[in-house]
Amino acid sequence: MGKPEPPSGPPWDLPLDEAPLAFVDLEMTGLDVERDRVVQVCVERVVGGEVRAALCRIVDPTVPLGNSTRFHGIGPDEIATAEPFSSVADEVLSLLDGACLVAHGAKWDVGFLSAELTRLGRTWHCPHFLDTLALARRQVDAPRHGLIPLAARLGIDNPRPHRADNDVRVTRDLFAHLEGLFRQTRGEARATLRDLWRLSAGRRVVEPAMLAEVKEAVASEGRAEVLYRSANRRAPQRFTFRATRLRSDLDPPVVLGYLQRTRGRRELRLDRILEFRLLQSEEPSPDDEPNTTS
Repeated sequence: MGKPEPPSGPPWDLPLDEAPLAFVDLEMTGLDVERDRVVQVCVERVVGGEVRAALCRIVDPTVPLGNSTRFHGIGPDEIATAEPFSSVADEVLSLLDGACLVAHGAKWDVGFLSAELTRLGRTWHCPHFLDTLALARRQVDAPRHGLIPLAARLGIDNPRPHRADNDVRVTRDLFAHLEGLFRQTRGEARATLRDLWRLSAGRRVVEPAMLAEVKEAVASEGRAEVLYRSANRRAPQRFTFRATRLRSDLDPPVVLGYLQRTRGRRELRLDRILEFRLLQSEEPSPDDEPNTTS
Protein backbone atom coordinates (compact mmCIF):
# COMPACT_ATOMS: atom_id res chain seq x y z
CA MET A 1 0.00 0.00 0.00
CA GLY A 2 1.23 3.50 -0.83
CA LYS A 3 0.95 6.62 1.22
CA PRO A 4 -2.66 7.67 1.96
CA GLU A 5 -3.96 10.56 -0.11
CA PRO A 6 -4.29 14.01 1.47
CA PRO A 7 -7.80 14.82 2.71
CA SER A 8 -10.36 16.16 0.25
CA GLY A 9 -10.92 19.90 0.03
CA PRO A 10 -8.63 22.87 0.55
CA PRO A 11 -5.75 23.33 0.29
CA TRP A 12 -5.13 20.10 -1.65
CA ASP A 13 -7.88 20.47 -4.25
CA LEU A 14 -7.40 24.18 -4.91
CA PRO A 15 -5.68 25.32 -8.13
CA LEU A 16 -2.00 26.00 -7.53
CA ASP A 17 -2.47 29.74 -8.01
CA GLU A 18 -5.09 29.85 -5.24
CA ALA A 19 -3.70 27.41 -2.69
CA PRO A 20 -2.01 28.78 0.48
CA LEU A 21 1.56 27.50 0.79
CA ALA A 22 3.74 27.74 3.90
CA PHE A 23 7.40 27.64 2.88
CA VAL A 24 9.45 26.52 5.87
CA ASP A 25 13.12 26.24 6.71
CA LEU A 26 14.74 25.60 10.08
CA GLU A 27 18.31 25.71 11.29
CA MET A 28 19.06 23.34 14.16
CA THR A 29 21.84 22.50 16.60
CA GLY A 30 22.04 19.03 14.99
CA LEU A 31 19.93 16.29 13.40
CA ASP A 32 18.75 14.41 16.49
CA VAL A 33 15.09 15.33 16.90
CA GLU A 34 15.03 14.25 20.55
CA ARG A 35 18.25 15.98 21.64
CA ASP A 36 18.79 18.91 19.27
CA ARG A 37 16.73 22.07 19.02
CA VAL A 38 15.72 24.73 16.52
CA VAL A 39 17.99 27.78 16.40
CA GLN A 40 16.37 29.70 13.51
CA VAL A 41 12.89 29.46 12.03
CA CYS A 42 11.54 31.01 8.85
CA VAL A 43 7.99 30.58 7.54
CA GLU A 44 6.52 32.47 4.59
CA ARG A 45 2.83 32.09 3.76
CA VAL A 46 2.43 32.50 0.00
CA VAL A 47 -0.61 32.55 -2.30
CA GLY A 48 -0.19 32.85 -6.05
CA GLY A 49 3.48 33.75 -5.67
CA GLU A 50 2.73 36.63 -3.27
CA VAL A 51 3.96 36.60 0.32
CA ARG A 52 0.94 37.24 2.56
CA ALA A 53 2.69 36.91 5.92
CA ALA A 54 6.12 35.90 7.15
CA LEU A 55 8.21 35.15 10.22
CA CYS A 56 11.99 34.80 10.42
CA ARG A 57 13.57 34.63 13.87
CA ILE A 58 16.66 33.33 15.59
CA VAL A 59 15.60 31.53 18.76
CA ASP A 60 17.44 30.39 21.84
CA PRO A 61 17.80 26.61 21.50
CA THR A 62 18.45 26.27 25.28
CA VAL A 63 21.08 23.62 24.47
CA PRO A 64 24.71 24.08 23.32
CA LEU A 65 25.23 25.06 19.68
CA GLY A 66 28.09 22.60 19.34
CA ASN A 67 29.53 22.27 15.84
CA SER A 68 26.34 23.49 14.15
CA THR A 69 27.67 27.06 14.00
CA ARG A 70 30.07 26.13 11.20
CA PHE A 71 27.07 25.21 9.03
CA HIS A 72 24.56 28.00 9.66
CA GLY A 73 26.92 30.65 11.06
CA ILE A 74 24.70 31.47 14.03
CA GLY A 75 26.92 31.99 17.05
CA PRO A 76 26.62 32.71 20.79
CA ASP A 77 26.37 36.49 20.27
CA GLU A 78 23.13 36.13 18.29
CA ILE A 79 21.73 33.55 20.68
CA ALA A 80 22.45 35.78 23.70
CA THR A 81 19.64 38.19 22.81
CA ALA A 82 17.22 35.59 21.38
CA GLU A 83 14.04 34.33 23.02
CA PRO A 84 13.10 30.61 23.11
CA PHE A 85 10.96 28.86 20.52
CA SER A 86 7.91 29.32 22.74
CA SER A 87 7.96 33.03 21.86
CA VAL A 88 7.17 32.31 18.20
CA ALA A 89 5.03 29.17 18.54
CA ASP A 90 1.67 30.95 18.17
CA GLU A 91 2.80 32.87 15.10
CA VAL A 92 4.26 29.74 13.48
CA LEU A 93 0.99 27.84 13.99
CA SER A 94 -0.98 30.76 12.55
CA LEU A 95 1.18 30.84 9.41
CA LEU A 96 0.79 27.08 8.96
CA ASP A 97 -2.95 26.99 9.60
CA GLY A 98 -4.84 25.76 6.54
CA ALA A 99 -1.75 25.89 4.34
CA CYS A 100 0.33 23.20 2.67
CA LEU A 101 3.81 23.04 4.19
CA VAL A 102 6.56 23.16 1.54
CA ALA A 103 10.21 22.50 2.37
CA HIS A 104 13.35 20.91 0.93
CA GLY A 105 13.96 17.65 2.75
CA ALA A 106 10.68 18.38 4.50
CA LYS A 107 10.73 15.43 6.91
CA TRP A 108 13.39 17.22 8.97
CA ASP A 109 11.42 20.46 9.21
CA VAL A 110 8.19 18.63 10.04
CA GLY A 111 9.94 16.45 12.63
CA PHE A 112 11.65 19.34 14.43
CA LEU A 113 8.57 21.58 14.38
CA SER A 114 6.50 18.75 15.81
CA ALA A 115 9.08 18.09 18.53
CA GLU A 116 9.33 21.76 19.53
CA LEU A 117 5.55 22.14 19.69
CA THR A 118 5.11 18.88 21.60
CA ARG A 119 7.54 20.12 24.26
CA LEU A 120 5.23 23.10 24.70
CA GLY A 121 2.16 20.90 25.01
CA ARG A 122 0.83 22.09 21.64
CA THR A 123 -0.93 19.73 19.24
CA TRP A 124 0.20 19.85 15.60
CA HIS A 125 -0.02 17.09 13.01
CA CYS A 126 1.33 17.34 9.48
CA PRO A 127 0.94 13.97 7.74
CA HIS A 128 0.93 15.53 4.27
CA PHE A 129 3.29 18.15 2.82
CA LEU A 130 5.20 18.93 -0.36
CA ASP A 131 8.90 18.15 -0.46
CA THR A 132 10.82 19.99 -3.19
CA LEU A 133 13.59 17.41 -2.81
CA ALA A 134 11.22 14.60 -3.88
CA LEU A 135 9.77 16.73 -6.67
CA ALA A 136 13.22 17.65 -7.96
CA ARG A 137 14.35 14.02 -7.99
CA ARG A 138 11.42 13.19 -10.26
CA GLN A 139 11.72 16.19 -12.56
CA VAL A 140 15.32 17.43 -12.72
CA ASP A 141 18.11 15.42 -14.33
CA ALA A 142 20.98 16.19 -11.96
CA PRO A 143 23.69 14.21 -10.13
CA ARG A 144 22.72 15.76 -6.78
CA HIS A 145 19.43 17.22 -5.59
CA GLY A 146 20.43 19.10 -2.46
CA LEU A 147 19.34 22.73 -2.29
CA ILE A 148 22.84 24.12 -2.92
CA PRO A 149 23.70 22.04 -6.04
CA LEU A 150 20.18 22.50 -7.46
CA ALA A 151 20.36 26.27 -7.03
CA ALA A 152 23.72 26.31 -8.83
CA ARG A 153 22.45 24.07 -11.63
CA LEU A 154 19.24 26.06 -12.18
CA GLY A 155 20.78 29.52 -11.81
CA ILE A 156 18.92 30.37 -8.59
CA ASP A 157 20.61 33.08 -6.53
CA ASN A 158 21.82 31.57 -3.24
CA PRO A 159 24.01 34.08 -1.34
CA ARG A 160 23.71 32.69 2.22
CA PRO A 161 23.20 28.90 2.26
CA HIS A 162 22.07 27.38 5.55
CA ARG A 163 20.38 30.54 6.79
CA ALA A 164 16.65 29.96 7.07
CA ASP A 165 15.50 33.16 5.35
CA ASN A 166 17.85 32.55 2.43
CA ASP A 167 16.85 28.90 2.10
CA VAL A 168 13.14 29.69 2.16
CA ARG A 169 13.61 32.13 -0.72
CA VAL A 170 15.66 29.56 -2.66
CA THR A 171 13.02 26.90 -1.98
CA ARG A 172 10.31 29.24 -3.27
CA ASP A 173 12.27 29.85 -6.49
CA LEU A 174 12.92 26.11 -6.86
CA PHE A 175 9.23 25.34 -6.30
CA ALA A 176 8.25 27.85 -9.01
CA HIS A 177 10.67 26.13 -11.40
CA LEU A 178 9.34 22.66 -10.58
CA GLU A 179 5.74 23.82 -10.89
CA GLY A 180 6.57 25.22 -14.32
CA LEU A 181 8.10 21.91 -15.40
CA PHE A 182 5.02 20.07 -14.17
CA ARG A 183 2.65 22.29 -16.12
CA GLN A 184 4.86 22.05 -19.21
CA THR A 185 5.09 18.25 -19.27
CA ARG A 186 1.55 17.55 -18.07
CA GLY A 187 -0.21 20.41 -19.83
CA GLU A 188 -2.35 20.93 -16.72
CA ALA A 189 -3.25 24.61 -16.48
CA ARG A 190 -5.63 23.83 -13.60
CA ALA A 191 -3.26 21.61 -11.65
CA THR A 192 -3.83 21.30 -7.91
CA LEU A 193 -1.58 20.65 -4.93
CA ARG A 194 -2.88 17.08 -4.96
CA ASP A 195 -1.42 16.60 -8.45
CA LEU A 196 2.01 17.72 -7.24
CA TRP A 197 1.73 15.59 -4.10
CA ARG A 198 0.99 12.53 -6.22
CA LEU A 199 4.07 13.21 -8.33
CA SER A 200 6.32 13.70 -5.28
CA ALA A 201 4.95 10.56 -3.60
CA GLY A 202 5.34 8.44 -6.74
CA ARG A 203 1.62 7.81 -6.66
CA ARG A 204 0.39 5.38 -9.31
CA VAL A 205 -2.37 7.45 -10.86
CA VAL A 206 -3.69 6.84 -14.37
CA GLU A 207 -6.08 9.47 -15.64
CA PRO A 208 -9.22 8.07 -17.38
CA ALA A 209 -8.53 10.20 -20.48
CA MET A 210 -5.05 8.70 -20.77
CA LEU A 211 -6.41 5.17 -20.47
CA ALA A 212 -9.00 5.89 -23.19
CA GLU A 213 -6.29 7.19 -25.56
CA VAL A 214 -4.18 4.07 -25.03
CA LYS A 215 -7.15 1.78 -25.62
CA GLU A 216 -7.91 3.57 -28.87
CA ALA A 217 -4.27 3.27 -29.97
CA VAL A 218 -4.29 -0.49 -29.33
CA ALA A 219 -7.58 -0.96 -31.18
CA SER A 220 -6.44 1.03 -34.24
CA GLU A 221 -2.79 -0.09 -34.15
CA GLY A 222 -1.97 3.54 -34.80
CA ARG A 223 1.08 5.59 -33.99
CA ALA A 224 1.19 7.71 -30.86
CA GLU A 225 3.54 10.45 -29.73
CA VAL A 226 4.57 9.65 -26.16
CA LEU A 227 6.32 11.64 -23.44
CA TYR A 228 7.59 9.12 -20.91
CA ARG A 229 9.35 9.38 -17.55
CA SER A 230 11.42 6.25 -16.99
CA ALA A 231 12.20 4.65 -13.64
CA ASN A 232 15.73 6.07 -13.48
CA ARG A 233 14.20 9.56 -12.94
CA ARG A 234 16.09 11.11 -15.80
CA ALA A 235 14.49 13.77 -17.98
CA PRO A 236 11.31 12.60 -19.78
CA GLN A 237 11.83 11.12 -23.26
CA ARG A 238 9.68 11.82 -26.31
CA PHE A 239 9.24 9.17 -29.00
CA THR A 240 6.76 7.56 -31.40
CA PHE A 241 5.23 4.32 -30.21
CA ARG A 242 2.96 1.70 -31.74
CA ALA A 243 0.77 0.11 -29.08
CA THR A 244 -0.14 -3.55 -29.62
CA ARG A 245 -1.58 -4.70 -26.30
CA LEU A 246 -2.90 -3.26 -23.04
CA ARG A 247 -2.45 -5.14 -19.76
CA SER A 248 -5.14 -3.46 -17.67
CA ASP A 249 -5.07 -6.39 -15.22
CA LEU A 250 -1.77 -5.09 -13.83
CA ASP A 251 -1.33 -2.32 -11.26
CA PRO A 252 -0.42 0.07 -12.74
CA PRO A 253 -1.63 -0.91 -16.25
CA VAL A 254 1.06 -1.52 -18.88
CA VAL A 255 0.89 -0.94 -22.63
CA LEU A 256 3.04 -3.18 -24.83
CA GLY A 257 4.34 -2.22 -28.25
CA TYR A 258 7.41 -1.05 -30.09
CA LEU A 259 9.30 2.12 -30.97
CA GLN A 260 8.53 3.45 -34.43
CA ARG A 261 12.14 4.28 -35.29
CA THR A 262 14.09 1.27 -33.95
CA ARG A 263 11.32 -1.37 -33.74
CA GLY A 264 12.57 -2.03 -30.23
CA ARG A 265 10.01 -3.68 -27.99
CA ARG A 266 8.86 -1.61 -25.01
CA GLU A 267 6.53 -1.99 -22.05
CA LEU A 268 5.30 1.36 -20.78
CA ARG A 269 3.72 1.87 -17.38
CA LEU A 270 0.70 4.11 -17.83
CA ASP A 271 1.43 6.03 -14.61
CA ARG A 272 4.78 7.09 -16.10
CA ILE A 273 3.29 8.37 -19.36
CA LEU A 274 3.14 12.17 -19.19
CA GLU A 275 1.63 12.68 -22.66
CA PHE A 276 0.01 10.23 -25.09
CA ARG A 277 -1.32 11.59 -28.38
CA LEU A 278 -2.53 9.58 -31.35
CA LEU A 279 -0.98 10.70 -34.63
CA GLN A 280 -2.88 10.98 -37.87
CA SER A 281 -1.41 9.00 -40.76
CA GLU A 282 -0.13 12.13 -42.50
CA GLU A 283 1.50 13.63 -39.42
CA PRO A 284 5.30 13.48 -39.26
CA SER A 285 6.76 11.38 -36.48
CA PRO A 286 8.88 13.12 -33.83
CA ASP A 287 11.41 10.32 -34.50
CA ASP A 288 11.95 11.84 -37.94
CA GLU A 289 13.42 14.93 -36.33
CA PRO A 290 17.20 15.04 -35.74
CA ASN A 291 18.64 14.37 -32.26
CA THR A 292 15.43 12.88 -30.89
CA THR A 293 15.93 10.57 -27.90
CA SER A 294 14.08 7.28 -28.10
